[in-house]
Amino acid sequence: MGMVLSAATIGEYDKRIVLLTKERGRISAFARGARRPKSPLSASTEPFTFGEFFIYCGRDSYTIEQVEVKNFFPELRKDLDNLYMALYFCEVADYFTREGMEAKAELNLLYLSLRALTAPSLPRTLVRYIYEFRILSIEGEAPRIFECMHCGGTDSLHHFYVSEAGIVCDSCHDGRSGMEISETTVYTLQRIVSSPLERLYTFTVGENVQKELERVVGRYFSAHTDKNFQSLSMF
Repeated sequence: MGMVLSAATIGEYDKRIVLLTKERGRISAFARGARRPKSPLSASTEPFTFGEFFIYCGRDSYTIEQVEVKNFFPELRKDLDNLYMALYFCEVADYFTREGMEAKAELNLLYLSLRALTAPSLPRTLVRYIYEFRILSIEGEAPRIFECMHCGGTDSLHHFYVSEAGIVCDSCHDGRSGMEISETTVYTLQRIVSSPLERLYTFTVGENVQKELERVVGRYFSAHTDKNFQSLSMF
């Protein structure tokens, strides 16, 4: 079970695709003859194709023999901004996953995030911040956000400060470092990390909270990635 993250042409008729799979993580595979007009692999090896891939494991490479498509997200191609955001999500999934390491959580998150992009009630930028922060959590890179990293306090306070490793409460803040964020933003970050995946995209936030999410998530995501994602240049 997997999703096509990217596809490239090889020779006159073949494709090389990068596939995120539940069982084997991120793998590269060849689709022989996929560029021929009547090939059954032509449409099923395009980015965002989700389904069951029947793959032959050769000595040095994988070869796709058949695909049972479950979803190929045609709605994403109707809006350029959604299309580029979806390509960005695929780039991020490619960055964080590796071959031979199970990627069930990453695959499920990617699938639900692509679905969320087409939801009319959700701002595209909010979907992005949720996706970025949740994948940091899956990879063990998210900051401590359920308690003050100094005193361990969990009481409801009016203000928190985001440090390099987590949140700091009013009482422990030294007055010099950290980014001040509201209690609502802290709760939103906690919800992003702890919600079941099927409930991840079932809420919206106000403009002020979204701006704080942009600052906080952007800061942490940049700190834990060392790549310039090409899809972002399209925005």
